[in-house]
Amino acid sequence: MHLALYQPDIPQNAGTILRLCACMGVTAHIIEPTGFPASDRAFRRAGMDYLDQVTIIRHIGWDDFDAFRRAQGFRLVLASTKAETRYTDFTYETNDILLLGRESAGVPDEVHDKADARILIPMRETLRSINVAVTAAMIMGEALRQLDAFPR
Repeated sequence: MHLALYQPDIPQNAGTILRLCACMGVTAHIIEPTGFPASDRAFRRAGMDYLDQVTIIRHIGWDDFDAFRRAQGFRLVLASTKAETRYTDFTYETNDILLLGRESAGVPDEVHDKADARILIPMRETLRSINVAVTAAMIMGEALRQLDAFPR
């Protein structure tokens, strides 16, 4: 399983998600540009002490990432408030990349349209969205449970 961050805005969320990926053995992808310095040095300076424990693949932009995932045969699963399928009703596969959008704007329509599947976390209608790091943990947990892929 893989998790991708589309142009993340908030370094603390990215750091939390990278730590989650490290602990769960999930490969992380960062699709640039980011809204903060995203070099290994910057992550270390921010106290990201799990950096040596996570595999991070950086992509210079959406087109680079999309070409990579297609060449590797990955299915793109987008977490979106516009989706209709609940994340708990979705059947995950080992070749999935879970894509999370920018905290400030999600993903553009071009990216939304290229997703192979779209899932959502149901929530109260009066609220906008769940924190991206919490979203990552909820969906990753369900996917790892279904795949019996938690680290042993």
